[in-house]
Amino acid sequence: MAHRLSNALVCAIGLLAGAAHAQQTVAMWSHWPDEASKRGFVEATVKAFEAATPSCKVNLQFIQKADLYTSAKTAVRTGQAPDIFWLEPDEIAFAKSGYLEPLDGHIDLNNLEDWARRSWTYNGKVYALPLEAYTVELYYNRELLKKIGVNAPASMQMSQAEFTDMVKKAAAAGITPLAQGVGDRPYPGAYFLEEVLLRKLGLDDYMLLMTGKLSFTDPRVIEAMTWVKQLVDMGAYPKSFATLKLGESHYYFHTNPGALMFPIASWYTGRAFVDPAKGGQPAGFPLGVMKYPAMAGAKCPECKTLAVGGSYVMYSKSKNKECAGKLLSSFANVEAGNKWMEGVLLQTGIKTDPSRIQSIYAPYFKELQERSAGAKFFIGTPLQHMSGKCADTFTQVLNRAFPGGLMSVNDAATQMDAACKAAS
Repeated sequence: MAHRLSNALVCAIGLLAGAAHAQQTVAMWSHWPDEASKRGFVEATVKAFEAATPSCKVNLQFIQKADLYTSAKTAVRTGQAPDIFWLEPDEIAFAKSGYLEPLDGHIDLNNLEDWARRSWTYNGKVYALPLEAYTVELYYNRELLKKIGVNAPASMQMSQAEFTDMVKKAAAAGITPLAQGVGDRPYPGAYFLEEVLLRKLGLDDYMLLMTGKLSFTDPRVIEAMTWVKQLVDMGAYPKSFATLKLGESHYYFHTNPGALMFPIASWYTGRAFVDPAKGGQPAGFPLGVMKYPAMAGAKCPECKTLAVGGSYVMYSKSKNKECAGKLLSSFANVEAGNKWMEGVLLQTGIKTDPSRIQSIYAPYFKELQERSAGAKFFIGTPLQHMSGKCADTFTQVLNRAFPGGLMSVNDAATQMDAACKAAS
């Protein structure tokens, strides 16, 4: 009997040891340490995953983007990278260098939007879970639009002449037409121009322009820039444009002094849909979303910018791929996508069903979806396609000097060509 008990004890110890050995701990690095809604979503998803998958544990760390990138670039080369880490699509070089694991065999790719998959596809394989996404929208104040006697067209897209007239009326009424500031960011000052150019040129030629293969002196580009310069000269932007910070431009739009429109990415909600005491828009603010105007002769009035942001990738040398894959799969479903939209108030590359969203902001998401109905998406903002001197010149010229009224159309086009055509 003692012998049989001894054997049983040995077997039990062996089974426990095997179970302990089978358990995997996934190391995961994420950005968003100080973005409560995004952090909360990730933490809740990880917690639910651990509860449903006892054989897998997750060591989750939140790290600021700059520090995360610096650490990740060193860690992948030394073989010490975490199993899962956070990247944006402009870092596709990680995949090209062989540092990332294709996710095709780990998650159901049918649960990702086609455009989001394309942002992370290399040699026919998908290398990231595209959690965060955003479009470039034109928000407006419904009451101020009525105040200046303008009615939005049924299509919610104004013609060049209609938009020009609206800017004139707003400026004449002492209302800033477009809230915007570039005091601490390299991109928002160019939002309006880039959306006009996209519609004027169409997807293919706009890509050529962004990558230095089409000249900024192209007659269509000059025509678009000339129109935007006319709007600038009418007083389209705030007098404090050069020093106004991004967060301040939000407050400028919805609170003080108030502006008619705000060209900004759809992550506007991250600041706007919070308590007004913390800088959010006032309760009952008459927020609307209109389409960017289409110039006369626009090749693609239905075109629109869409970009994938924060995404999760798997290290190609991970020793915990089974659990890492299951963890990423737990993010890649409609239920998770809807929870992201409800909690974070931002789009995602994961497929969602807005009709099932139960939130006080459901009407907003419905309107946002309507503004993208039938759109032809250009994937990525200019700075996701530009680099080096071209990106630096874009930041200084098209983001700051040109919309700030400090540079002529010809000078701006010449400087962009000098920097970007050489880079291409």
